[in-house]
Amino acid sequence: MNVKSKKKGEHSTVELVIEVDAKTFDEAVNRVYLRQRKGINIPGFRKGKVPRNMLEAMYGANLFYEDAIKDIYPAAYEEAIAQEKLKPAAYPQIEIMEAGKDGFTFKAIVTLKPEVKLGEYKGLTAPKEKVSVTDADIDAEMTPYIQRATRLTAVKRKAKKGDTAVIDFEGFDNGVPFEGGKGEGFSLELGSGTFIPGFEDGVVGMKAGEEKELDITFPEDYTPDLAGKPVVFKVKVQEVKEPVKPELDDEFAKDVSEFETLAEFRADLKKKITERREKQINTEYERAITDQLIDNLEVDLPQAIVDQQTDRMMDDYKMRVESQGIPFDQYMGMMGLTNEALRMEAAVGARRRVLNELALEAVAKAEKLKISAAEKKAEYERLAKEYNMEVEQIKAAVDEETLSEDLLYQKAAKFVLDNAKVGKAPAKKAAKKDEGGEKEKKPAAKKTTAKAKADAPEKKPTAKKTAKKAEE
Repeated sequence: MNVKSKKKGEHSTVELVIEVDAKTFDEAVNRVYLRQRKGINIPGFRKGKVPRNMLEAMYGANLFYEDAIKDIYPAAYEEAIAQEKLKPAAYPQIEIMEAGKDGFTFKAIVTLKPEVKLGEYKGLTAPKEKVSVTDADIDAEMTPYIQRATRLTAVKRKAKKGDTAVIDFEGFDNGVPFEGGKGEGFSLELGSGTFIPGFEDGVVGMKAGEEKELDITFPEDYTPDLAGKPVVFKVKVQEVKEPVKPELDDEFAKDVSEFETLAEFRADLKKKITERREKQINTEYERAITDQLIDNLEVDLPQAIVDQQTDRMMDDYKMRVESQGIPFDQYMGMMGLTNEALRMEAAVGARRRVLNELALEAVAKAEKLKISAAEKKAEYERLAKEYNMEVEQIKAAVDEETLSEDLLYQKAAKFVLDNAKVGKAPAKKAAKKDEGGEKEKKPAAKKTTAKAKADAPEKKPTAKKTAKKAEE
């Protein structure tokens, strides 16, 4: 491998022209020939025994060039960037220039991290609400506990909304029973919206032992065989039950919680609501500070870096869906999503994440922040404990360089937040014009990966990566 030329390009790119010598290229061509010949059948030769020179004479000298280039250029590219001491931040754009007996030459457009001008990052301000929890909030928090403790008691009166009617029913389309329209001993909460519109209203007012025919029209968006059709349901009420809520006293608290008194139970609910709201408010405050940090950054961001981050986010999303046993294509259909729409949404988050990382990296450099060996050791031990794995397993899943970068982002994010304060949000600046380069193509073969990082100031980015690696 020889780097024939190196030229600086626009949008933080470097153009390398890389040569692969004739011997190396011929060896790659021969490897492809040996791999493929077993499937080649030519009259006059045993299958898999046709000489290479015969095949090249018949089909052209370049018969195996394309596959040979795919096999060999990734290693040549890696060697070239190592030689030139380049650290790619995105997939390279590859263009084959020439190939033949003398070897082959290709051009690689290498995207590097862009230079950034860090704007104001100390003393950033954003509003932060104070947490307030009312008695009504606590009452609402108690609702599911009350519902679980509510008992149904049989009554002899007419059914009303909120009651549960135990019914037998059967539906008829022009006098003919239809599939799925029959049930016996079905407990229907009136007003729950469980059945099609009109059905539950028709049961309201009926008493135990009463029978009735309900004229119902199915909604237009129902199953095709019944959509919009008028049908008749024959309904018989077996029993009417009313919900009896529990007395909200100390006995109730003992039944539904670990506390001895209602006052203690309500105090605990208040604490949980407070913690939940504080977490949400802190998240919103931190995001507002991060948005300001990004807004103050000046950078010519190459689109290739955003594209690569978008790919990662899409892959991660797909993995999380399929880990639940749902084929991704099926999930997309169920949710009415298209790949294009999902990617557009992911690209917005990807751009923000990349800009955030660049900003935090600049903060770390400006403040001369470092990660000590003790901090790395502690993080490996924390992850091992969190995922119930050995430290060596964690080290195999998350290399030291990646872990150090993640910790540095966390430290920089903490520095920014520690130096921020609660106050009035600054006036919004005019939207900056995107200066990123043209979208670059991904290579057809092996990719050069940039370091995987997380969206600070969210906590424990390395943990997310470790979990993913461990699952694999």
